[in-house]
Amino acid sequence: MNKLVEQLGSDEGINSDVLRDKLDSGRAIIFKAPPSGRAVAVGDGLKVKVNANIGTSPDLVDEDLEIRKLDAAVRAGADAVMDLSTGGDLRSIRKKVVNESAIPVGSVPIYEAIVRSFRTRGASEKMTGDEMLDAIRLHGEDGVSFVTVHCGVTVSAIEHLKRKPRVCGIVSRGGSFIARWIRSNNKENPLYERFDEVLDICKEYGMVLSLGDGLRPGAIADSMDAAQVQELVALGELNRRARQRGVQAIIEGPGHVPLNQIASQMMLQKQLCDNAPFYVLGPLVTDIAPGMDHITSAIGGALAAFHGAHFLCYVTPSEHLGLPNVEDVRIGVLASRIAGHAADLARGVEDAWKWDEEMSRARKDRNWPEQLRLALSPELAREIRARTCSEDHETCTMCGDLCAYRADS
Repeated sequence: MNKLVEQLGSDEGINSDVLRDKLDSGRAIIFKAPPSGRAVAVGDGLKVKVNANIGTSPDLVDEDLEIRKLDAAVRAGADAVMDLSTGGDLRSIRKKVVNESAIPVGSVPIYEAIVRSFRTRGASEKMTGDEMLDAIRLHGEDGVSFVTVHCGVTVSAIEHLKRKPRVCGIVSRGGSFIARWIRSNNKENPLYERFDEVLDICKEYGMVLSLGDGLRPGAIADSMDAAQVQELVALGELNRRARQRGVQAIIEGPGHVPLNQIASQMMLQKQLCDNAPFYVLGPLVTDIAPGMDHITSAIGGALAAFHGAHFLCYVTPSEHLGLPNVEDVRIGVLASRIAGHAADLARGVEDAWKWDEEMSRARKDRNWPEQLRLALSPELAREIRARTCSEDHETCTMCGDLCAYRADS
């Protein structure tokens, strides 16, 4: 473990003792490495990391496609990937992703329990608490590095939704099925009631517990409502229990959030969750851009990361429209990486500033091979440049002989 901390500290450009202090206090975590991959550190004072979601749906099951998505995510620079499969042989897909991934793999075990209940009993609300916990254990056995568990969707949080209904209701798939289970069975969420058992499983398999935001807002109009805040309060309490038991945990966050609320939501998370690493979906800053939600997400992600988010879950152009394809995965990862890097620059991360300065100098010198090497996506930059000129052409076709750098040299 000491050697790993030293290596990750070197990767982050910080002293290993500093990183160890962050880990000991719960302000940072380490996603364990998959069998043929690397470990990743996430948290306070570290570079912003990016996650890519892949996975089948009941309408489209193709294991080979998911591996191609995995490869695209890794090539585009993702730091972690989550398998969210709900169609086909879920365990076969998950094992294949874990075994072939070069980066840590996360999952959402409640999907396994939901799908099994549908297939065997015809209804998700017939799941048992034991089956929910068994699904977490199964994912641990399969070697996943982190699991999203919707422990904060409680009876009291759902009561807030009754008193003030949302425009879009519950948009988290796991959260919606847990809420349905609670209403149908008139009982508390087993993942909340039996949280100590959740912690036992995570500790046994060395999994980071990602405390899921099952009540995240799915519309700008629903942002920062009582249900969202009530869940965050519960997640803060659960995070403290996880720390006491020696289980690494991160907190998941919104969702659809207007620009003017992002800073305050990040601050609220820090206060309620004792500066635990914060994992945000986007956030998306407007609801009107289907087909371009990787952009709305990158805008929100950059601001969220500047104000304290540590881990950005990508959003692809297919968000709200359909299952992402390989190209969507690539574009989604790149958009989130831009957001994370922009935040790293604004936070004064030395490596980020060095990268930008090297690119600027290569531009000034019209050193095209170096510009393409330094590009966030050399592959994409090369593709675009090749449309109109050769790689070794002195200028680009925007200015040609009127190039400002040429005139200034």
